[in-house]
Amino acid sequence: MIQFTIEDRNGERQSIEAPDDMNLNLMEVLKASEYDILATCGGMALCATCHVQVLQGNDLLPQASDMELDMLDTLPNATNHSRLACQLRISEAMQGSIFQIAGELQ
Repeated sequence: MIQFTIEDRNGERQSIEAPDDMNLNLMEVLKASEYDILATCGGMALCATCHVQVLQGNDLLPQASDMELDMLDTLPNATNHSRLACQLRISEAMQGSIFQIAGELQ
């Protein structure tokens, strides 16, 4: 199990545990944990409604693909710490990371 922290839009933080052997991505874990996140395209990096900021652990995550970077580039509030939750597979690299939900509200 991988443990990381999610900060919601109200600034409240919650520790989450997710299995790293089921090929889940962060978006799926957020939706299963009932966070208010649109994730309209269902994980294809086509909508950016699963936008998160990586507050801690960004340097340990795999680099964003060109497709993810192109989608992030369309967001007015994207930063160097922006990622799409659908593109982040649950892995050891996430252990101890802190993610802040930044995507649109439902």
